[in-house]
Amino acid sequence: MNRALFLDRDGVINIDKGHVHKVEDFEFCNGIFDLCRYFVEENFVIVVITNQAGIAKNFYKTSDFYKLDKWMVEQFEEDGVDILRTYFCPHHPDFTGECKCRKPNPGMLLSASKDLNIDLSKSIFIGNKESDIEAGIRAGIPLNILFTSEDVETKATMTMNSLNKFKKINFMGG
Repeated sequence: MNRALFLDRDGVINIDKGHVHKVEDFEFCNGIFDLCRYFVEENFVIVVITNQAGIAKNFYKTSDFYKLDKWMVEQFEEDGVDILRTYFCPHHPDFTGECKCRKPNPGMLLSASKDLNIDLSKSIFIGNKESDIEAGIRAGIPLNILFTSEDVETKATMTMNSLNKFKKINFMGG
């Protein structure tokens, strides 16, 4: 079975500018190619897992998503990284109703595991929202990394801050 590095797209692979669907608006995050090459060298497959609510909101079409995804994958290939597959959810509960694929639901991760023979218990998921982390936990991925360049308050940071105050220990190293 394969080990996978699952990556959210907007906010992890590219700078999240809100409903990015055109090549000219796509800006890779610093270090993403190096990160992926490292994991490829460690025998991980790279899989993209992304919510694309802009499709449900009619900001762009599925064909626009596929065009941008094809270009993105080609950029990775030119840099020596093979993206095995991209899974996307075109839904949004306010527009299309509930679904099993939209993160925080684990549907895309479970589909990838089945389709690509991936051992989720030996995989990693990097996302920039708590819904990414929750999807990874629900899928049985043991290492889920919240990556953000913004100073945001999350459930995880609130829990750590509460522990810090309670125990008077600063777990965050500052």
